[in-house]
Amino acid sequence: MKRIGRQTLEFGGPSGIPDGLPSILGRGAIGGKKEAAGPLGGDFHQTFDDGRLNTQSWEKAEAQLQKEAVSVALASAGCQPQEIQMIFAGDLLNQCISSTFGLLDYQIPFLGQYGACSTMAQTLLMAAVMVDCGAAEKTAAVTSSHFCSAERQFRTPLEYGAQRTPTAQWTATAAGCVIVGKGGRVKVLHGLAGRAVDLGVKDPANMGAAMAPAAADSIYQYLTDTGTQPKDYDGIFTGDLGMVGSQLLLETLKDNGIDLAPMHNDCGLMLFDRQSQDVHAGGSGCGCSASVLCGHLLNRMERGELKNILFCATGALMSTTSQQQGEAIPGVCHIVHLRV
Repeated sequence: MKRIGRQTLEFGGPSGIPDGLPSILGRGAIGGKKEAAGPLGGDFHQTFDDGRLNTQSWEKAEAQLQKEAVSVALASAGCQPQEIQMIFAGDLLNQCISSTFGLLDYQIPFLGQYGACSTMAQTLLMAAVMVDCGAAEKTAAVTSSHFCSAERQFRTPLEYGAQRTPTAQWTATAAGCVIVGKGGRVKVLHGLAGRAVDLGVKDPANMGAAMAPAAADSIYQYLTDTGTQPKDYDGIFTGDLGMVGSQLLLETLKDNGIDLAPMHNDCGLMLFDRQSQDVHAGGSGCGCSASVLCGHLLNRMERGELKNILFCATGALMSTTSQQQGEAIPGVCHIVHLRV
């Protein structure tokens, strides 16, 4: 592993031998009823009609989503839990309780992560680092979100019946997991840990605007570090900026001489049909970009439709306490470069 430019890590060391690169060995994408009814419903490995997943609370349901995602990914990789030497996991809930309670039975060495909606890229980046440096032979990266648990923690309980503004996004009830090791077809070539960027957006119902500056900062830095252009990739996928954040991202980068539009798509715009599913500005939540990556995007890579992509997950780094105290919402964007 080596650093190139200011923020980017290049995996595989000086030799860059493909078989020595961290790679995706298995994966699982889990979704709820609304996600199954969306445009990417066929890409999920497992979906549930019952929003509680036969548990007693929304929080327990989200923990079950993570448990199921890891189970599917392990089966996909042909691995047993004891073969995974580290698991990187996180979610939106206080103290990452979906991850800790959901993964408890696996008894895999656990490293909790918090990157808000950027958590899938953060956990995948950390999992790849550990495999590349030899600290582990096989690792797992997993995250989740649940519409009802997120509403209860960050906004208003569903029973309140609050109106949602046009800029609001719909938190996905979904989870995604990847098993990382060596020898898989889809390789992890580069990774970038993003900076926290705060331009003063305070509206928790407009997270796309809060995260867009961080996405622009990370993508600009990654392209600068690697000396590449958007056209060098089959796709550059952010998540989850939604409609508002995506437009702001494209305008910001265009002002800096980068035309991202031909290669760009956003997981928050891909997961749901905005016209028929009433999600306003699009999808959000840790499980949104996670399930789109572990299902739709990696399916397309395995079919050869995509061979070289940037996965740029974005997160709004707020908490209930910071919101109550009137603080702005910093954003962050981490990038993982995947190639067949």
